[in-house]
Amino acid sequence: MRRRGELERAAIEVLWRADAPRTVREVHDELADADLAYTTVLTVLDRLARKGLVRRERAGRAWRYRAASSREAYIAELMREALEWADDRDAALVHFARSVSPAEAAVLRASLTRRGRSG
Repeated sequence: MRRRGELERAAIEVLWRADAPRTVREVHDELADADLAYTTVLTVLDRLARKGLVRRERAGRAWRYRAASSREAYIAELMREALEWADDRDAALVHFARSVSPAEAAVLRASLTRRGRSG
């Protein structure tokens, strides 16, 4: 049996992979956990909607769910939130920059260069 956080992550992973909004039944079926109740998936999706991580829309009597943002945008937001915890943001950024691979550093460098040109 999965813990709540693991189930939330698994459900949003289904939605990130989806090419269209999914019903609770479709998410339940894709999670492929025999011990997982339909109502549990419903509760998890509703919780994710309240947190603003997924959006829902009516589809007849059912709801269809989709991720509120891309996986990349979500991760970027987590990184910004983590940076808020830093007493010294500059030191935290430098530490992060030193922890990435050379290829990742090149991506960051190129992005910052483009931002400098357009800003």
